[in-house]
Amino acid sequence: MPGHGRGERIIRVRLLPQKNNLLAVSSLLAGALVWGLIWYPYRALDAAGVGGALASLLTYALALLPGLLLLRGRGSEFTRSPGLLAAISLSAGWCNLAYVLAMIDGEVMQVMLLFYLAPLWTVVLAALLLGERPGPVGYVVVALAGAGAMIMLWQPEASLPLPRSAAQWLGLSSGMAFALSNVLSRKARHIDVRVKAVSVWAGVSLLALPIVFAVEQPVRAMQELEAPGWVLIALLATVIFSVNLVVQYGLTHTPANRAIVIFLSELVFAALAAYWLAFEAMDWRQWLGGAMVVAASLCSGRLAHAPPKSAPA
Repeated sequence: MPGHGRGERIIRVRLLPQKNNLLAVSSLLAGALVWGLIWYPYRALDAAGVGGALASLLTYALALLPGLLLLRGRGSEFTRSPGLLAAISLSAGWCNLAYVLAMIDGEVMQVMLLFYLAPLWTVVLAALLLGERPGPVGYVVVALAGAGAMIMLWQPEASLPLPRSAAQWLGLSSGMAFALSNVLSRKARHIDVRVKAVSVWAGVSLLALPIVFAVEQPVRAMQELEAPGWVLIALLATVIFSVNLVVQYGLTHTPANRAIVIFLSELVFAALAAYWLAFEAMDWRQWLGGAMVVAASLCSGRLAHAPPKSAPA
């Protein structure tokens, strides 16, 4: 009957956004799981003589090779918004590279919590680049995240609560870069997800290259790496290839501040892995400061539902 067919169309139209939202959330959760655990195989490679920069270069370059096949017929995408794509490439590239370097040399949860100051940077960047006006909730996010960071980093002998090690600085900068790439991916909704994913792989490879030759001994490391190490690199490249595609989809179809909250599940995965695999435990400052950072991230999720604040006349 005509009426029955029309009803079917209405049901499909109403269900489609829910399905898309579920797929986007699932994509971000998959990314959180991978990035909560991926530090461990990179540490294993570092122990085998392949440093973090070289391991990142090899895994992301291997992911880039099949990724280039995804660009067939989509070369024009790079000419639509070249500046925006370059910004996504560099910000996401540094996010991934700095994260790996920090996780190899630093304490997992300490680096992770500094990384998750990203809601603070997301509030600022979403306002500047997307025109999202956070209002009172945004100020709560900034206050909680900032206070949590000061508690985590405060030391009686230090005059300022600043990162004390290279790993901490890398974790902090990785979170900043993540917030920027998150917001830029949302801004670049008109660009194909596959094009953005390839840009990320290229960004990591390009940024890792000078570090490899300046700090590490790539030729010697690759010559001495045994077969299990190469297998691990190939597996990591496969995982990176897959997860970056699904995460770019999730970021494109999820508001920037809500994506931060979904990625919080990474803390759970990382905490369990750090306890069981690295035998790491947090002190009271990290627990208290981390709780405030998590609270800030949870508050930032409300920004996606809050009505936009009208601009002043």
